[in-house]
Amino acid sequence: MGTPIQTSALEGTDQPAAELVQVSSGVTQLQLTDGLLLELRQQSQRLESALPQTIIQWAVNRFGGKLTMATAFGPEGCTILHLLSEIDPQVHVFNLDTGYQFPETLQLRERIKQRYGIEVELMRPETTVQEYEQLHGGPLYKTNPDQCCFDRKVSVLRRAVQGKHAWISAIRRDQSPDRRNAPIVGWDDKFNLVKINPLANLTKNDIWNLITKHDIPYNPLHDQGYLSIGCWPCTRSVMIGEDERAGRWGGTAKTECGLHSLSIEPLQPAAL
Repeated sequence: MGTPIQTSALEGTDQPAAELVQVSSGVTQLQLTDGLLLELRQQSQRLESALPQTIIQWAVNRFGGKLTMATAFGPEGCTILHLLSEIDPQVHVFNLDTGYQFPETLQLRERIKQRYGIEVELMRPETTVQEYEQLHGGPLYKTNPDQCCFDRKVSVLRRAVQGKHAWISAIRRDQSPDRRNAPIVGWDDKFNLVKINPLANLTKNDIWNLITKHDIPYNPLHDQGYLSIGCWPCTRSVMIGEDERAGRWGGTAKTECGLHSLSIEPLQPAAL
């Protein structure tokens, strides 16, 4: 669990707003308390109809250097990177580089760096794709995509957010059933972090209007029918009339990689 090292009172109450727990040398983790939960609910309600810029500014003010963001360089993520460049370009941003990303996605990372001066850190699994596939007798995404996502995304994110207290996500409520009830600000018990969703209330059209208005860099695969882009083996272009996430894990009931899913994830990494 770790050792409690700091608490602070929630304004106007005797509830502790937050408790920091030291989990290792120099690394603290935010511990959920009744006071923190109350604060998050109050802020989420206050920010429900706020502009994304206002929500991000609150997150920067509230968490400072303990704030981070994960991005897969989707239209929503690139929109937040654009906003961060105006609010605080020093916020730590990372990408889960599974080894299966499209070349266009990695090229977009460089375009973002050139445009905004934001260098998105690539966080990688402990094994290369070749090593991983050798350990499992071939591509695991073909036989057990949930485990592949867990090993090469979820586990990596847990490592990436060590020492952070909050993360910004680019999800929208209208993207999938699992995202429909996402709060603007909430507690992510999967990663023991505060989760901020500044784009939750926006639509796909809202995002693309912002991209067009501000000439925000985006993945050229979107112009080829790839509405939602993940790893290349599990992503296809979408037909007219299909849901925007229909191209992810086609032919299966899977719609989420596990980062934002409400379903139960594998408890342990796959045996190596």
